[in-house]
Amino acid sequence: MKTFLLFAATALAEIVGCYLPWLWLKQGRSPWLLLPAAASLALFAWLLTLHETAAGRVYAAYGGVYIGVALVWLWAVDGVRPTAWDAAGVAVALAGMGLIMFQPR
Repeated sequence: MKTFLLFAATALAEIVGCYLPWLWLKQGRSPWLLLPAAASLALFAWLLTLHETAAGRVYAAYGGVYIGVALVWLWAVDGVRPTAWDAAGVAVALAGMGLIMFQPR
């Protein structure tokens, strides 16, 4: 559970770090959004270092959780309800994440 929560926090930091520049570029919002975006991306990078396994394995497994958090963002922020296909894709991605992170060592 600790690993999953750390991945979820990491994904949220990455999404915020990418969403704020998107607001600036696509919706004409203030370029000042780039400052918290940079801080959020720095937080994202730091959070990835908190895992105890090899970096490549962490990055590979992180992708599964990122997909799930991105679809929650789609619903909560963009107001678009994920489809059953989205949910199936998240399930497959999380299963892959579990195989990678929780393999016998």
